[in-house]
Order: sequence, then C-alpha cells, then structure tokens
Amino acid sequence: MKLTKYDHACVRVEKNGKVLVIDPGTFVRSPVLDGADAVLITHEHADHVDVDKLKAAPPGLEIWTCEGVAAELTEVPGQVQVVRHGDAFETAGFRVKAFGEWHARNHPDIPPVQNIGFLVDDEVFYPGDALTVPGVEVPTLLVPTGAPWLKLGEMVEYLRTMRPARAFSTHDGLYNEIGLGLVDNWLRMESEKQGADLRRLAVGESAVLD
Repeated sequence: MKLTKYDHACVRVEKNGKVLVIDPGTFVRSPVLDGADAVLITHEHADHVDVDKLKAAPPGLEIWTCEGVAAELTEVPGQVQVVRHGDAFETAGFRVKAFGEWHARNHPDIPPVQNIGFLVDDEVFYPGDALTVPGVEVPTLLVPTGAPWLKLGEMVEYLRTMRPARAFSTHDGLYNEIGLGLVDNWLRMESEKQGADLRRLAVGESAVLD
C-alpha cells in the first residue's frame, strides 16, 4: 500500500491499481481525484470537502461520508453512501471501518459538526478533525498537527495514547515554513521518545506501508 500526502488534510492511498482519496478539500491544488475509485470524507468543513471537485468527478466514483456531508452532495454524480460510527464496508478493494461521531470543539459559539474517522485495511487511521481513539490497533496514524481546535499537548498525548508504529502529519496547511519546522521538531522528539516513525511527509511525498 502506498500513501501520498497532499495539501493540508488530504491523502491518497493506492493498492493493487486502485486509488482511495481521503478528504479532498478546497486547499488541495493538485488534481487529486484523477484516477480515483473511491473517496472518504470525514466532515463538512471546506478544507476537507470540495463539492465542486466532486461534481466534476466521474459518475462511478464511490463517496463514503457522514450524513452532514451527504446532504451537501445531492448534485454530485458519484455514488454517495452514508456511514456511521461502528460501520464497516469495502470500497475499491479497501476494507474500511468507521469510528467517531463529532468534530472536536472549535469555537464556544459554534456547535460541533459530525465527524467520522476511517480505518483503512486495519492499517491507516485518519481521525478527521477529532482525536478519536478507536480502541483497536493502529499501525499507521494520520495525526492532526495544526488547527484552531488543537493544542500541542493534546497532539502529543494523542500519539502517546495511540502508540502507532508510524504517524504522519496531517492538517498542517495553516503553517508557514517556520510552523512546519516546529511540527518536524515536535514529531522528531516524540519519535525518539516512543521509538516509532513519527514525521511529516511533504506535499507530494509518499510512504510505502508494509
């Protein structure tokens, strides 16, 4: 399985000639849906879902997401499927399990939206905008490292709770080069502490997961 980091909060996973894209939001500048067979969307915020991109996608594209996002995709030609916490399904040859229900608390005046995390092939867990602990082994974690709802200490505690063999930064598009350098340093320190591979992939960089 090959995982490729795209802008901000988007990744692309490839296996056996099939392509799964997670959270192709408006911050993504690359044609990330080219050749995609299926899409997973964690929640309705624009940095995670770009409705116009999905409208331009082929009709056969499978889209799996929560109810809140599905309500915004009524004009999308793809096949939209609603999933909830505890659901398991297969799409484009990938086995997926859904965990979590709500976005992390962001602003005191704004109620949280639905948020679903996805575990792909019992290997890669993408929590979306939440620090969801699925209660199962997670070899590879996509860990949020920068957001209005996130503090550094929370991110570190999440890594220590999850104890993945690998973790790659996501949700880092709000940083400039100085901020990305801080992310690299935080992950390096925790990697040394845990004896794990915890790091940031640059946009366009890939990792092969055994």
